[in-house]
Amino acid sequence: MAVNKGRVFLVGAGPGDPKLISVRGMEAIQRADVIVYDRLANPRLLKHRKPEAELIFVGKLPDKHILKQEEINQLLVDLALQGKVVTRLKGGDPSVFGRVGEEAELLADHGITYDIIPGITSSIAVPTYAGIPVTHRDFTSSVAIVTGHEYPNKTYSSLNWEHLAKAIGTMVFLMGVANLEQICRELIRCGKPPEMPVALVRWGTWADQATITGTLADITEKVKAADFKSPAVIIVGEVVKLRDKLSWIEKKPLFGKRVLVTRARSQASELVDLIDDLGGEPVEFPVIRLQPPSRPEAQEALDRALDNLQEYDWIILTSVNGVDFFFRRLRERKIDVRRMGKAHIAAVGPKTAEALAERGIIANVLPAKFQGEGILDAIQGDLNAGQKVLLPTADLARDYLPARLKELGLEVTEVDVYENVLSMDDGEEIIHLLQNQSIHILTFTSSSTVTNLLEALKQLGIEDPQSLLQGVEIACIGPKTAETVAQAGLPITYMAEEATVASLVQSMIQGGGNPT
Repeated sequence: MAVNKGRVFLVGAGPGDPKLISVRGMEAIQRADVIVYDRLANPRLLKHRKPEAELIFVGKLPDKHILKQEEINQLLVDLALQGKVVTRLKGGDPSVFGRVGEEAELLADHGITYDIIPGITSSIAVPTYAGIPVTHRDFTSSVAIVTGHEYPNKTYSSLNWEHLAKAIGTMVFLMGVANLEQICRELIRCGKPPEMPVALVRWGTWADQATITGTLADITEKVKAADFKSPAVIIVGEVVKLRDKLSWIEKKPLFGKRVLVTRARSQASELVDLIDDLGGEPVEFPVIRLQPPSRPEAQEALDRALDNLQEYDWIILTSVNGVDFFFRRLRERKIDVRRMGKAHIAAVGPKTAEALAERGIIANVLPAKFQGEGILDAIQGDLNAGQKVLLPTADLARDYLPARLKELGLEVTEVDVYENVLSMDDGEEIIHLLQNQSIHILTFTSSSTVTNLLEALKQLGIEDPQSLLQGVEIACIGPKTAETVAQAGLPITYMAEEATVASLVQSMIQGGGNPT
């Protein structure tokens, strides 16, 4: 019986920043049945996989190998022979000390189709993120990339140190922190001046990026004193002098901050992009999944309201999500929006108004305050007893607005257009980051993100979620969210002046706003 051979993509994931992966590399992640990855590939890339894709970690730590290289080679073959599409995700570029040749050779021996997809090598990207271009016409036009790691069958004695020292301008050593003293000694022995500038960049392009500079004469002692460990790239050359002037990402206001984003994935993009643009590293843990109402009675109530759109004097939308799900259901039911012609349309907040405008509807009212209280103040003069109001909201919506409208004598119809469901995808990774104190800021954009995060952590086995979150700075989008945070016994560090994502991010930059 013929074997249904699969296909293998040998992909360079880039140096760490997930946006540095190539388009073709991203496509390989999205196509894979199985992803075989190591510790230098950013876990955020895995979020682009198919939901059913299998993940296999084969990472290497400085003192521990999960799998030997020969075992990884064979694993790729075995998976492909099962007819699977396999993506081997490797940090940096797979052909720069990534041992892709060994993996490809065994695949070729078994007649398995494979693609080698280059990635941005850390030997160039990491210095660049530290403000050090590896070439510059005023300093050097040559660069050498050298392994800094000794192998049992290939030690530094095989390197032509004299050639490196005399013929090459910039030298970049990968995997060489443990052998830094020997590298410096050999270069000085072969003619490099002891005052030659040296930089080490650890976890380049990640939130943990750190840089230490010195000279061939003193860098080893500086590294020891700072307990500066791998993974790090070593740059030797005059171009290191440019760092003070050209350092760019470290000047961004959120540089070095890993920020946890808890809002639903469907609405997280704006917050994620702002954090990223400002130099932070956003980590998504969407503890909320939004979906249409699941209860039959809620679905029936919504459809009854939509069937009678022409009867309402007011339709009040309180969120972008409400707008999205409201119009989605209109399309599904093939209901013409012109049936709302009688109604005044009110929107809570500028983003809700924008979502309506994108659908050709200009809201009658845009309150200064982005809460139910604000919209009531804005429209109260136009309300008349007996008018009919449709209030499409979430299943967890506050009751302030409908209660006050009823007190004013209006006939209010509340319907759920969507519901919040607890989500725990990739929870184990988040717990690992929290336990290692690798999350610096936690963002909450609604009360449900607070309650859902605590519940998700409990269901993932954390008995005391509040203790796990101690030491993490907390940013809140509005007073109601802050109230829920306070009730949970968590301290608030940053408070948005307005209930918008932009204001939330601005509070983190400015250092807190009003956390009370």
